[in-house]
Amino acid sequence: MQVRALIAVTGALAIGTVAACAAANPTAATTTSEVPAVFSKFTNGVSVSLDGDHVVLTSNGVPDHKSAYFAKSDPRYEAYNGANPNFNANGFTIMAQQLTFRIPLHPTASSNHPATPLGPIGIALNGVPIFNQYNGQNRPLTVEINSFDQYNGHPQMTGQYHYHVEPLALTQKYGSSALIGFLLDGYPVYGPVENGKRLTDADLDELHGHFGPTADYPNGIYHYHVTADDPYINGAGFYGTPGTVGR
Repeated sequence: MQVRALIAVTGALAIGTVAACAAANPTAATTTSEVPAVFSKFTNGVSVSLDGDHVVLTSNGVPDHKSAYFAKSDPRYEAYNGANPNFNANGFTIMAQQLTFRIPLHPTASSNHPATPLGPIGIALNGVPIFNQYNGQNRPLTVEINSFDQYNGHPQMTGQYHYHVEPLALTQKYGSSALIGFLLDGYPVYGPVENGKRLTDADLDELHGHFGPTADYPNGIYHYHVTADDPYINGAGFYGTPGTVGR
């Protein structure tokens, strides 16, 4: 794999060697060469590298927080203790995966905003896949919200744990305005609060994002936000041209 020198994206991506960050944080991502500094925020064993014009992130998809979906004999098991009195486990158990996300190093707007697929449409900072607002039968997510654990995730039939909505473990850890991950088109996803305001769908475009400065991109970038209502993380499609995810 040939790693090329990096060019900052419209002045917004600071280039940094992540080895120092990893040394200071033993749970930080494993990286090779130099990657945009923002990717040092990946943790939980996520491997980050460059391949041409793509950032490559590999993960086993297992969350770094407890869940009612770990086997009861697993020390990471935690009985449901969330706020939903109608919680009903879906019967599946979290299993390690082999996931490779290839996202654009220099994201650019797409002219046709391709629809998001079922399955992973992005990756959270802890390596957990992000899914869209539909379930596996392409039905509205409301039919399975009651199966989300106390951190708003659940596994599907192969044991792939994922988030369709705000990943509470991340917003509780980093704050409601913090970066929580990236979608496959290379654009970042932030929590539900911006400049002290809790956002609603009305504050965002049909793709569930908008352009503006963030803590990681002070010169401004298009970015998505999670909100409390459908479509939760992403709307009618990707803002940019998506990369790929392999299993």
